[in-house]
Amino acid sequence: MSTTPPSLFDLTDRVIVVTGATGVLAGSAARYLAAQGARVVFLGRDQTKLNAALADTAGLAGETAAFACDVLDRPALEHTRDTILARWGRIDALVNAAGGNQPGATIPPDKSFFDLDLAAYRQVLALNLEGTVLPSQIFATALVAQKRGVIINFSSMAAARAITRVIGYSNAKAAIDNFTRWLAVEFATKYGDGLRVNSVAPGFFVADQNRRLLLNENGTPTARGQAVIDQTPFRRFGQTPELHGTLHYLLSDASAFVTGTVIPVDGGFSCFSGV
Repeated sequence: MSTTPPSLFDLTDRVIVVTGATGVLAGSAARYLAAQGARVVFLGRDQTKLNAALADTAGLAGETAAFACDVLDRPALEHTRDTILARWGRIDALVNAAGGNQPGATIPPDKSFFDLDLAAYRQVLALNLEGTVLPSQIFATALVAQKRGVIINFSSMAAARAITRVIGYSNAKAAIDNFTRWLAVEFATKYGDGLRVNSVAPGFFVADQNRRLLLNENGTPTARGQAVIDQTPFRRFGQTPELHGTLHYLLSDASAFVTGTVIPVDGGFSCFSGV
């Protein structure tokens, strides 16, 4: 009879909820987790995209489910949580990957701070910050009841460094970093060491919302894209699968003594002075 202990990195049958799971980075991560044998719940607003995402998981080791759900809709989130618990009896982790930006919350080169559209700014803050806080409130009730579970938030390079134009997104992601640390302390001190909260801070990966900013039609970098590459010691953009390992580590028992951290996955962007 084998006495080999389970791998610290084993995610088999872990129930993991991923918000924004129809996006490029989150969708890829959700499929990866399903391939590792996890039970992965895809959350997104577009049912057609969710159906396509589920079709991509056919034949993978883990089970998958999908729910059309807005991360700012409390009743929908509560219904989704209850449905997951009825199906699998537990929730082991929440990956808060939903977010985004919109033109009105940015400052283009021909505008200034004084042209900022505050209505759009509030919407971006709500989607990125409240869209992380509210799902954490809803799904973490299951983690607290179990006295065990993981939350991973999505931060950004824009959180810790000033990146021109993206004021709304930057402000929201900076708040995510603070929320990650605050909630890590809150949960550990009130509910014990089985509850962990961390963030990943992706560097520059080409996705749907930033493709036109970073790449020309012929696939070469735009001026802004080249500026990013020049600031990245690896001298390239990230490849989507390169985020998977860090997420896997933070979700697994290998990181059992890790909480309140923000881990860059950025090819060195955040540590390079440019000189």
